[in-house]
Amino acid sequence: MIVRIMGEGQVKLADSHVVELNELDDVLLKEMESGDGPGFRTTLHALLDKVRELGTPLPDDSLEPSELILPAPDASLEDVRAMLSDDGLIPN
Repeated sequence: MIVRIMGEGQVKLADSHVVELNELDDVLLKEMESGDGPGFRTTLHALLDKVRELGTPLPDDSLEPSELILPAPDASLEDVRAMLSDDGLIPN
């Protein structure tokens, strides 16, 4: 799976890691629903760090279609809310 982190680029991530990312995504969704800004910020950074850790960066000139687009690390709660589907940022 190709994942884009807005403002950073793309990484290739094995599909097997989606379950692990979904756990963080579920926490992020709950924090957004409750308006927990500090928790949201911490979990968003944890999610993006996990993608960076588990993924392999693609070259900057790569034009692969992204299967998943994640917000930039400095995205606001409102920015991320606009990107959400019913499943959160990462489809189940």
